[in-house]
Amino acid sequence: MIPGGRMHPRQVKQMMKKLGIESEDLEGVEEVIIKTSSKEYRFTDAEVTVTTIQGQQTFQIVGEPEITEGEEELSIPIEDINLVAEKANVSEEEARKALEECDGEPAEAIIKLMSG
Repeated sequence: MIPGGRMHPRQVKQMMKKLGIESEDLEGVEEVIIKTSSKEYRFTDAEVTVTTIQGQQTFQIVGEPEITEGEEELSIPIEDINLVAEKANVSEEEARKALEECDGEPAEAIIKLMSG
């Protein structure tokens, strides 16, 4: 318990600084995303505070997340899209679509586009 009752926020900040603890609110946060192997937590209206203790940063997120589960979106490298587009003589958009349909496999996408 703190003698004399409540402390002024400025006094709390000074005490934290003496202990080597720094804390600041991040301004302008638009979105925070946490991805796990099975879920995605998306905070679109969150308050984020960064606390540094002995050089180690901790991020505190305050807000209500939108939680999604299921399959991860297939990430297709631009190099694969360019390769498929060039070899099958199609647009990048058509190449991307074919790669998505072929689970990201360039050879299968090229064959699909050239035979269809």
